[in-house]
Amino acid sequence: MATAFYPGSFDPVTNGHLDVLVQALNLAERLVVAIGTHPGKTPLFSYAERADLIRASLDTVLPNRAGDLKVVSFADLAIDAARRAGAKFLVRGLRDGTDFDYEMQMAGMNAQMAPELQTVFLPAAATSRPITATLVRQIAAMGGDVSAFVPGPVLAALNSKYGR
Repeated sequence: MATAFYPGSFDPVTNGHLDVLVQALNLAERLVVAIGTHPGKTPLFSYAERADLIRASLDTVLPNRAGDLKVVSFADLAIDAARRAGAKFLVRGLRDGTDFDYEMQMAGMNAQMAPELQTVFLPAAATSRPITATLVRQIAAMGGDVSAFVPGPVLAALNSKYGR
């Protein structure tokens, strides 16, 4: 059974993340979404909240695949976490040329350190290319409408977080 490994901060999960997640599940029997944690950073949502939001968001678009998703945390190299998860490939979403340049460098470094892991680039849908979690957080914090950028469960969590 092929396992894909999709690392990121997912703070919060966006429609772009969800698009890549769905594409990854079209390629693999099992997907491990790995939430990176860093003691020096304070995310908007806790690890547990992000994990729940990822699961709930997937359930809105692919309820029959919920059992094929596992959410884990990691604080070390993504390749080490991918190895622990038994993954065969790393999933990386691409929005634009800037992402491509950065991700190509990362894929090259990962290939040197973990040649058994294949990096797979998945293009974001045109509608989700401009979306970043950072912009979603900023817009939501300033009272803006982010409903076009995040799945329903995330919108509800953001509204709750900001008292709306």
